[in-house]
Amino acid sequence: MNNQMHLKKKIEEQVKRIKKADLDRPNLLSQTVYIGTLGLVMVLPIIGGAYLGRWLDSMLEGYSLRWTLSLLFTGLIVGIFNVYFLIKD
Repeated sequence: MNNQMHLKKKIEEQVKRIKKADLDRPNLLSQTVYIGTLGLVMVLPIIGGAYLGRWLDSMLEGYSLRWTLSLLFTGLIVGIFNVYFLIKD
């Protein structure tokens, strides 16, 4: 009799766990928002670095892309780290 009660309790716990997992499953909208967020945290530092670098280069005399390329590359590295840390959590 005790074995049956224990088995019944185990099955009820598993059913609750399955129902909870089914409710917590991500839907299409939440996955789309997540992918969009990943894109933004990747692209914004790159664009920001390019604009800042272009502005700094425009302050210098002559034709220079030193700041633009440096900050573009830095923005790429920052974007990669942003995506990594967002996925890691």
